[in-house]
Amino acid sequence: MAALMSDSRSGPSISPRALYEEVAELLRQRIFKRELEPGSWIDELKIAEEHGISRTPLREALKVLAAEGLVTMKVRRGAYVTEVSAQDLRDVYHLLSLLESDAAGVVAATATDLQLAELMTLHAELEQAALPGIANTDAFFAVNERFHMRLLAIANNRWRDQMVADLRKVMKLNRHNSLLKTGRMGESLQEHREIMTALSTRDAAATVKRMREHFANGLEAAA
Repeated sequence: MAALMSDSRSGPSISPRALYEEVAELLRQRIFKRELEPGSWIDELKIAEEHGISRTPLREALKVLAAEGLVTMKVRRGAYVTEVSAQDLRDVYHLLSLLESDAAGVVAATATDLQLAELMTLHAELEQAALPGIANTDAFFAVNERFHMRLLAIANNRWRDQMVADLRKVMKLNRHNSLLKTGRMGESLQEHREIMTALSTRDAAATVKRMREHFANGLEAAA
């Protein structure tokens, strides 16, 4: 993996804030890709050497990830990738269900035709990613997240958006345990179809119900 910009004085001019945010994003993606496994110790010295940085921006980055719930700091033991417990999952899915179903109801009631068309386009991409013979779990995950985040953006509540973004980061720690279960991708796709049907008919109550069912089924598959 390519080295990050150096934070030495002889290197390119870059603010300390920009550097630690870059490091945080790099580690975030390594965690999501399971290059850093849940429960594993984060070797600060090794990572700093791998990417040509000092440990100062790395430690600042770890603080960011700890605030997001992706990293757990242990006294005198260092940083570990967070392990998500069954209770953590239930709590995260419960909150996401409340927040995203509320947003879905708002979208059903207030979205423009163009905004609904955007969601339909994303849903079509989801259908493509799940086609028999070419089904791609990573692509399905990516499009699925884009769909949910676009729906939230249309609902237009920045405080809800921030809460959902943080909760989804924690959910990603366990995401491979859900859609990889036999038949779950197809079930998730069918749930999305039902959400789109409710949205397209502008039935807010049905949309809220379908979104809650979607998260309930997701939790069952992830548990």
